[in-house]
Amino acid sequence: MATIGDSLALRPDGDGRWLAHADPDHQSITGMFGGWTAGILLGAITGSADGAAMPSAMTVNYVGAVSPDADVVVTTEHLGGGRSINQWRAEVRHSTEDALLATAVVALTTRRPSSPHQQLRMPDVPDPESLERIFAPPPQGLHSELRVASGKYGSGDSRSNMWVRDVSGQPMDHLKLAYLSDQYAPRSFYWGEGPGPSATISMSVYFHATPDEIAAVGDDFILNEATGTRGEHSTSGQQASLWRRDGTLLVTTEQLCWYR
Repeated sequence: MATIGDSLALRPDGDGRWLAHADPDHQSITGMFGGWTAGILLGAITGSADGAAMPSAMTVNYVGAVSPDADVVVTTEHLGGGRSINQWRAEVRHSTEDALLATAVVALTTRRPSSPHQQLRMPDVPDPESLERIFAPPPQGLHSELRVASGKYGSGDSRSNMWVRDVSGQPMDHLKLAYLSDQYAPRSFYWGEGPGPSATISMSVYFHATPDEIAAVGDDFILNEATGTRGEHSTSGQQASLWRRDGTLLVTTEQLCWYR
């Protein structure tokens, strides 16, 4: 069974062109897990870019389902930028078809010391070791250890807190943060009657942590604090903050989902 890190591996295939395999161990209900698609798009851009710039912002638009067990091609393009900020675009297609499956725009930044501020604070929740493990839909869900700290399907309250950990034991990095930014249930499961059809239309991920702060996660749990914004006429908004156990804010993310 391929780990999260192994499943996101890319092979160079010329300038701005990368190959990946859609490992069926990381499929979700309707195709490949959305976090997997985000991870390979981000990996292709960071692999194509030169220098020490790191991901700061990424928006992925999901156009079509990536078929499990398919070979895919990821192409990248440098859109422009300057000394501190550079913008990139990436697209993914099946290797035997020209149809666009997903696209991403990523901002890479060269970060320098500046005056800090932080409005958000990590919620007070039980330690993950004290909570029962649950599973997301397999086979993708088998790669993450999930422990619910708060929130219940069908409760009418779209807020939840859930500890998440990659079971491989491999250390955290930007690609895994992109993958795990999608590892929480659609908010329509909470404010509706429970689980039902849902698909991500667009996902944005904002990376706040420094490389040292990400490395300090190691293989430990991170907390996914999620809330819904509004669901109406088949689209549902949701936001999440990903926290290190000591209260360091790693990522904020937002999605718009289709649901019924």
